[in-house]
Amino acid sequence: MPGGVSSPVRSFASVGGEPFFVRSGRGARVRDADGRSYIDYVMSYGPHLFGHVPDFLRRALSKAARGGTSFGAPTELEALLAERVAKAVASIEMVRFVNSGTEATLSAIRLARGATGRKRIVKVEGGYHGHADSFLVSAGSGVATLGIAGSPGVPDEIAALTTVVPYNDASALEEAFRRFPGEIAAFIVEPLAANMGVVRPRPGYLAAARDITRRDGALLIFDEVISGFRLAPGGAQELYGVSPDLTTLGKILGGGLPVGAYGGPRELMEKMAPVGPVYQAGTLSGNPLAMSAGLAMLREIARRPPYAELERKGALLEALLCERIEEQGLSARVALVREGSLLTLFFGEGPMTDFASVKRSDTGRYAGFFHAMRERGIFLPPAQFEAWFVSTAHGDADLRRTARAAAESLAEAFAARLGPSDAPGV
Repeated sequence: MPGGVSSPVRSFASVGGEPFFVRSGRGARVRDADGRSYIDYVMSYGPHLFGHVPDFLRRALSKAARGGTSFGAPTELEALLAERVAKAVASIEMVRFVNSGTEATLSAIRLARGATGRKRIVKVEGGYHGHADSFLVSAGSGVATLGIAGSPGVPDEIAALTTVVPYNDASALEEAFRRFPGEIAAFIVEPLAANMGVVRPRPGYLAAARDITRRDGALLIFDEVISGFRLAPGGAQELYGVSPDLTTLGKILGGGLPVGAYGGPRELMEKMAPVGPVYQAGTLSGNPLAMSAGLAMLREIARRPPYAELERKGALLEALLCERIEEQGLSARVALVREGSLLTLFFGEGPMTDFASVKRSDTGRYAGFFHAMRERGIFLPPAQFEAWFVSTAHGDADLRRTARAAAESLAEAFAARLGPSDAPGV
C-alpha cells in the first residue's frame, strides 16, 4: 500500500514517525497491535458519536449480517433510514445513499450542474469536500497537511471551473458571483469548517451565502459530512438556522461503516436517475450493514439525545485545556476553537477565522505535541488541520487525564528546539 496506508491522513507524514496499527476499539479507547491503550480523540474522524462499538450498534450489525451483506436490490432498511433522515433534517425531502462523503459531494455537484445548466462551482480556501477533481483546489484536511498545492491528475480544464474564496468572507463570495454572473452552479461549504481544523462561521455569514446564491439562481450546498447529527439532530443548519438547497451527509450516518448521502427538496432530487436525467449509481449504495448501522445511530439519537452531554464534555475539555495554556503563558501562541463536541488546538495566534489564519500555525510544534501526547496514552489526529472528536463515551476522568497530559506535552513541545526541517509545510 502506498505509504503503508489506505488513506494519506492515517500516515504520520506530517508529524513524523510511523503510525501504530489499531487492533480494537471500545468506548473512548483504542488498543494498538502492541497492546497499548489510548484515549481516542480521532474517533475515525467523526462517526463514533457514542464511542467505539456501543452495544446497540453491535446488536444491529450482528442482526443485519445474519440476513446478508449485499443484494443488488432495494431493501426496507434504505426506506426506513431515508424516512429518519428526512424527519431529522428539515431541508431534506428526498435522499440518495452512496458509499462515502466524496461520493455524496461529487454527486451533489453533478446534480447542481444538471439542475442549473451551469458549470462553475465556488468553494472556500482550505475547504475539503473529498477527493473529487473539482474539490482538490486549495483544499484542506490531508491536502493541506501534506503540503500538496493541488494534485497531479486533475485536468487544468476542470480546476479552472472551481472558484475559491476565503471562508467567512461574504464580500468575497459576492464578488465571485459578480465576476461570473449566470455561470455558477453552486457554492459548497462546510457550515462549520472542520477540515482546516475547527473554524466557526461568523454571525451572518451563512445567511449572506444563502441570500447571494438564491439571488443568482445558484444552489447552496452544505457539506455536513462531519457536522451532520453531531451538533444537533438536524446538523449545523439547525444550529445556525440557515437552510441549504442540498445537504451532504456521512460519518455518523453510518456509525463507522462506509456511507454517504445527499438530499434536498423533491423537485431537485427527482432530477436524479431513474426519475430524471442526472446519472449516479453505486453497486453497494444502500448496503444493508451500513443502513442498519445508520438506523441504529439515528434511533439512539432520538431515544437518548446526546447533545447536552456532548456540550458539557466539550466545554469541560476546553476549560481544562485553556487553564493549562494560561498556566504556561502560551495564550499568544496556542489558540483553541470549539463548537460542541468538535475542537482544534491550533499552534498559532488567534483568532482563527479562515484558512489564511489557521495555516500560520506552527506544524512543527504540533508534531512535537502530538508525539508527547501519544507517549502519555492520548491519540490525537496526526495533523494540525483536523478536528478532535469528543464522544459520550469519554468520561470526565478521561478529559482530566487528557488535560494533565496536555500540560506536560505543551511544555515539551515549546521546550524543544525545532529547525526548519522539523516543521512540515502547508
